[in-house]
Amino acid sequence: MHDESLLKLENIILGYMPDADLDVIRRAYEVAEKMHDGQLRKSGEPFVIHPIEVATMLAEMNMDLPSIAAGMLHDVVEDTSMTYDDVAAEFGVEIANLVDGVTKLKKIPTSTKEEQQAENLRKMFLSMASDIR
Repeated sequence: MHDESLLKLENIILGYMPDADLDVIRRAYEVAEKMHDGQLRKSGEPFVIHPIEVATMLAEMNMDLPSIAAGMLHDVVEDTSMTYDDVAAEFGVEIANLVDGVTKLKKIPTSTKEEQQAENLRKMFLSMASDIR
C-alpha cells in the first residue's frame, strides 16, 4: 500500500516537474518508513501514512522537492531517534532547517482535526519564511 502512495506522489511531482530527480523524495520516503516503523496512528494505521499524506499535499500545491522531502520527514526529529544533525547529514542543511522549523512550531495548540491539518500547513509555510518558496 505504501508503495502505491509513493507512486502517486511521484506522479503528482512529475506532472509539474517532468524532469525532476526524485531520488531525494524516495530517500525521504525510505527514511520516514524506517524511522516510523512500528508507530501507529490513533486509527491503528501505520504512522508513516501521515507524512506521506503531508508530502502529497505539498506536491499538490506544486512545491519544490526540498519542501516535499521535508514534509515527508517532518515528524522524524520529534517522534523518532533521528536528530537534526542526522537529517542534515542525509539530506542537507536546507531540508534539515525546514524539518526543524516545523518541529519548533508544533507547540501551537489546535482542537479539531481540520484545524490541526491547517495548522500543520501553516507551520510548514512559516518554517519556509526565510526562503523565497
